[in-house]
Amino acid sequence: MKDKIFLCAISNIESGTCGEDCKFCTQSVKYKANIERFKQKEISTILEEAKRARANKAIGFCLVTAGKGLDDKRLDFVSRAAYEVKKLELGLKIIACNGTATKEQLLELKKSGVDNYNHNLETSREFYKEICTTHTWDERYETCENVKSVGLSLVCGGIYGLGESREDRISMLKSIASLEPMNVPINFFHPNEALPLVSNPISKAEAFELIALTRKLVPNAHKIMVAGGRELMFGDDEYKIFEYGANSFVIGDYLTTKGKSPLQDIQNLEKLGFSISEECGNNKKN
Repeated sequence: MKDKIFLCAISNIESGTCGEDCKFCTQSVKYKANIERFKQKEISTILEEAKRARANKAIGFCLVTAGKGLDDKRLDFVSRAAYEVKKLELGLKIIACNGTATKEQLLELKKSGVDNYNHNLETSREFYKEICTTHTWDERYETCENVKSVGLSLVCGGIYGLGESREDRISMLKSIASLEPMNVPINFFHPNEALPLVSNPISKAEAFELIALTRKLVPNAHKIMVAGGRELMFGDDEYKIFEYGANSFVIGDYLTTKGKSPLQDIQNLEKLGFSISEECGNNKKN
């Protein structure tokens, strides 16, 4: 019997309004990428997306905003969205991904029904200044510590293919491991002509090895999730990610790029003999 696979869906609830200069991100207004931009998605639309995510066997539903972190207006919006999704009683774990956050802000999200908070380190502390100058890596790490301190489960990962060295990758993974996250989402840089980074130098073989390295260096994570860039990086070999230590991926669309049809993913997984988990499987608070 093959291991169970865990699926997660993303809801982009505020798009393309970020003032930061992260070189890998089309959400930054600095680079003027051709993406859909809006301030707040209608709550009714978010609820329909949550229902669709559960129908597509997702167990996690991630509410993602653009911007460095939470201000009062954004905190209120995410809290309302989380509360309304929770009221549906779909059995979804609600994940908030809203940038840097204080303990007080995270406690408000927790009260509203948020189960997990996702904040990625993105890369190593040493390399971070090469991809972002408007905030620091240390701010990101502090937010992750805040998440753990208020009793939310931490989701923390990063991006491969930004021009970082192998030493940077190991450094990032050791930092992630030090935080003991429940889940580790790993992304593979998806190039866009508007961005300063024009290509992803990682080969498919290297990408598989990086999944294995993630599993090796963060052995206690319940889920190693392959998120952005999955289809582009792996093509017809995308389900081989499970042979290298991944046990989760994002289903459906990403933030500003299209994903594969959820139905197609589900059918392919079942043909390959995988079962899809109907529950999170680990409620440990990290």
